[in-house]
Amino acid sequence: MITAEVASEPPWPEADWDALAQRAVMAALTATPYADIATAPYAAEISIRFTSNDEVQALNRDYRHKDKPTNVLSFPMVQADLLESLSDSDDGEVLLGDIVIAHGVTTAEAEEKHVSLEEHATHLIVHGTLHLLGYDHEQGEAEADHMEELERAALATLGIADPYVVRED
Repeated sequence: MITAEVASEPPWPEADWDALAQRAVMAALTATPYADIATAPYAAEISIRFTSNDEVQALNRDYRHKDKPTNVLSFPMVQADLLESLSDSDDGEVLLGDIVIAHGVTTAEAEEKHVSLEEHATHLIVHGTLHLLGYDHEQGEAEADHMEELERAALATLGIADPYVVRED
């Protein structure tokens, strides 16, 4: 079983971020070979924090040495090569990792893409979850293309259009 533990703070508006996050995590998982994590007998968890640009910039600076805000950061807690052996976990709980999303950057990108904040946040959670599962678009064009395919497939199950198509609404 997988759970998305969500923390939302200003300037994020009131919304059902818990339900949105849970749907996005499930969609991402089921688009990958790791779909069994969603129904596994152990408790798996992803922590998702909706926060400010300032907090994300500090994390980006401290952990990635990039002193600027970004839309989403992912911090995996399980090495990708160990994901298949999670069913052997003897403590009954697995923290897959943390996802942190910046309000200002996400809001600006949603406006540029002509989509709602909720829709873009869903995309970023799917993207972040894939990073927690070992996918990395910075490892070459083939890996980036594969990750985008998984994102499209996951988002389609949620009724969200291809986020990589430029819309002119």
